[in-house]
Amino acid sequence: MKKILIIILITTLSIPATFAQSAGWTNLFDGKTLNGWKKLAGSADYKVEDGAIVGTTIFNSGNTFLVTEKEYGNFILELDIRIDDTTSNSGVQVRSHYNPAGHEGKGLVYGCQLEIDPSSRRWSGGIYDEGRRDWLYPASLNAPAQNALKIGAYNHIRIECIGHEMKTWINNTPIAYLVDTMDHQGFIGLQVHAVGRQDLSGEKVYFKNIRIRTTGLKPQPFPRGIYTVGNIPNSLSTYEKINGWKLLFDGHTTTGWTGAYKKAFPEKGWVVENGVLKVISSEGKESANGGDIVTKDEYKAFDLSFDFKLTPGANSGVKYFVTLAENNTGSAIGLEYQVLDDTLHPDAKLGRDGDRTLASLYDLIKANKQKRFIHPIGQWNTGRVVVYPDNHVEHYLNGVKVLEYQRGSAAFRELVAISKYKVWKNFGEAPKGYILLQDHGNEVSYRSIKIRTL
Repeated sequence: MKKILIIILITTLSIPATFAQSAGWTNLFDGKTLNGWKKLAGSADYKVEDGAIVGTTIFNSGNTFLVTEKEYGNFILELDIRIDDTTSNSGVQVRSHYNPAGHEGKGLVYGCQLEIDPSSRRWSGGIYDEGRRDWLYPASLNAPAQNALKIGAYNHIRIECIGHEMKTWINNTPIAYLVDTMDHQGFIGLQVHAVGRQDLSGEKVYFKNIRIRTTGLKPQPFPRGIYTVGNIPNSLSTYEKINGWKLLFDGHTTTGWTGAYKKAFPEKGWVVENGVLKVISSEGKESANGGDIVTKDEYKAFDLSFDFKLTPGANSGVKYFVTLAENNTGSAIGLEYQVLDDTLHPDAKLGRDGDRTLASLYDLIKANKQKRFIHPIGQWNTGRVVVYPDNHVEHYLNGVKVLEYQRGSAAFRELVAISKYKVWKNFGEAPKGYILLQDHGNEVSYRSIKIRTL
């Protein structure tokens, strides 16, 4: 009996720790073969070398994926990834799917992906919706974590997909927090990114220690203050509530809002329907229908997020530090996040150097945005304004920062002096103010308006 026990013990100890089953975990890679995996879409190469899956780029191949034969719903996934060159790119698909007819018959993998991005952009750990919605959580939304990836070394990856929530870590650094309802289950995949240059052919990415847990799931806590992308309209996650986020629009009523320069909410010009707060068209007549609406509360330093949907040629805006002290006619005065159809509305071509275009600080600073991050007219976009306690201000569009400035600085005052706001003393420098949604006479919809004081 003692000999048998000794043999069992020696056999157990001789199994490499990399491949040994831990309690509750299942290894998805045996360290020797690609059993349980299959290749989809492109023609890049996958093989096993020295206990790792090695993916190698091939010139003119599309994105190529090695995916699990099984599908998974709720799980915690861990693995180690190494990428050696800043020109490379990779990712890990979760709850993903395959359309063999997609991509002009070449096959299309689609679904959420943890990004591995060693470029100067540093969006590793962010969440990209491969083949479908583009970026959901650019890692720049969590700027302090953007240096978590180490090039030329193995990085430990953790992904939690539990219910509607997806969270990511790189080397134990929390990166992204997404709340989304698009996919409930699907396969897990490893990506070799497409390359369109011959000199990039032959670049490698390495994967090992791939394991998954599907039972006894215990979410790992995120530290306070990390921005959450929530794709469930007019709702807050438990994490957001703990972090002090509040809805400014509950999806059903106009509670918390009133008409600018009015004692009550406008009797006409605004409607709430199907979870949307909508300003009704009045053929482009500024504040001639219901007029602007403002929050009943004032705010100093805050993180404000909102979804908006434009109709063709529409104009509106989200203003902040609105005091209503000016008693002016037309739209109330304040710093404005421009909401505009840049293609059809003439205001986009006025002002200076594009400073009246979508997401700009209206008539002051142009938003520096790429077309790929602008969702088409008729689809929802997400705007965000962050005002820090030191009066540093940032504008975001669909998760990407498009401008920043220092409120009250000499540079800010110089811009005001050559703008339409030069007639207002100390414009934009009030210590606190209301949040405003503008009635510019065009149909524009808002939802998921939320705020956190800083």
